[in-house]
Amino acid sequence: MTIKINTDGGARGNPGPAACAFVAYDEAGNLLEKRGKYLGTATNNEAEYQGVIEALTYLANNKHLISNINFFLDSQLVVNQLNGLFKVKEPRLRALLMKVRELESELTKSYKLQAISYEYVPREQNRVADALVNETLDKLAE
Repeated sequence: MTIKINTDGGARGNPGPAACAFVAYDEAGNLLEKRGKYLGTATNNEAEYQGVIEALTYLANNKHLISNINFFLDSQLVVNQLNGLFKVKEPRLRALLMKVRELESELTKSYKLQAISYEYVPREQNRVADALVNETLDKLAE
């Protein structure tokens, strides 16, 4: 089965109060899971990485029959870093990238994955994850 995951992260201020979210669908488009998580103070890019980490952690802890994972993010920078096209110079982002790679490795061994892909999509195509980030941040403001 191919899992499709939209992730997003955002910070109000950069850095500032931050949250991440992911929405996971099976290949038929059925919702598997959606979650938002408050991160404390972080940058936008850190929050974007955390969205991917949260989704990979969810998949590692829930036994779905997975052959491929397709991620969709609205951060070109993070997508290019995850795809190895851009270097990651910032130490905190490098640490988050290493966590992503560890989780990818764990999932590849557990599920014998054929592929994990990261693709940029415009914000309009990432509305559900984006809204979940904002809902998570708004709850803290109440």
